[in-house]
Amino acid sequence: MNTTKNTGSPRLSRWLSLGIVTGAVLLGLIVLYRQNYHPRTDDAEVFANFIGIAPQVDGPLIRLNVRDNQFVKKGDLLYEIDERPYEYALERVISEQAALEGQISDERRRIAALVSAVSVSEANIHSAEADVDSSERAVNRQRAEWTYASDNLHRLEPLLTKQFVTVDQVDRARTSEVAESEALRQAESQLQLAKAELKSALAQHEQAQHAVTTLEPLANQRGAKEAAVRNARYNLDNCRVYAPFDARVTNLTISEGAYAHVGQQMFTLIDARTWWAIGNFREGQLKRISPGMRADVYVLSKPNVRFTGVVDSLGFGVTPDPDVIGTLQPGLPDVQRTLNWVHLASRYPVRVRVENPTPDLFRIGESAVVTIRGD
Repeated sequence: MNTTKNTGSPRLSRWLSLGIVTGAVLLGLIVLYRQNYHPRTDDAEVFANFIGIAPQVDGPLIRLNVRDNQFVKKGDLLYEIDERPYEYALERVISEQAALEGQISDERRRIAALVSAVSVSEANIHSAEADVDSSERAVNRQRAEWTYASDNLHRLEPLLTKQFVTVDQVDRARTSEVAESEALRQAESQLQLAKAELKSALAQHEQAQHAVTTLEPLANQRGAKEAAVRNARYNLDNCRVYAPFDARVTNLTISEGAYAHVGQQMFTLIDARTWWAIGNFREGQLKRISPGMRADVYVLSKPNVRFTGVVDSLGFGVTPDPDVIGTLQPGLPDVQRTLNWVHLASRYPVRVRVENPTPDLFRIGESAVVTIRGD
């Protein structure tokens, strides 16, 4: 009986050993499968978008409506800067704009009066031109009549000595010549007067035309005045700043009563609408990961809670290792003469968007674990 018991014990030990080895192999295969088809990394951190809040106008900070690490809703008032100087600036530019419009109205009335004066001067020119034409015709007519009277006198005077005509006829011819000569002189004087009036009318017309200006110089200032009003109103609106989205206030470094400067950051807003877990996966695992795949996210502040996520994107670049490729510099590359027996795989960031984040639990830079579940 002792021989039978001793024979069964080694056989049981062999089966037990074989079972353990088989279990270990199966477990290794399962782990290998999960590592290949469901990549996992604990080299991950929580991340969210954030912006720095800095004033766009200078002035005393009369109201600070938030405190450090406070959660704010979109549209909540964050802070307020003394707006009185910007109200005065807006009133001043509005007044300047109104003054410009008044100048444009006055200039329109002045131009209308000058245009009327131009019309009057044009009418005077037409009248003067008609007088000149009439005077020229009168001069021509009187010159013809004087020429006839003069020729008649010169024709009769030689006949008087021969007594072919009487003295009375010669006297009448001489009187007519003198009268026609005086009429010609008066017509020429009238012509000179008409020409002088025409010249004066032309000079007045030219002066009126030069006096008529356009509204273009003043109208061109409208754009500048409107821009000044919009800029003043923009500065006034920037005295009150509201939350652009649901966010968490952090790194608050100012208090009420301080003088706020343009561009000087006062605090940071963390965009609480979207959170990511950025996991660094080995380059050999990237072939099993693609955008749209489901993922599990665990944060180390509460590792027993699983958050679901979706792969948003995979990184396509990291800083090259200078020990591998050397240093790129002007001239020739500087390649280190070293022999690395162990070559570590590069890791690339994979961005996983968390679908059900807990606002009070997620923090930027928090450690996380990411497991890719596949499609």
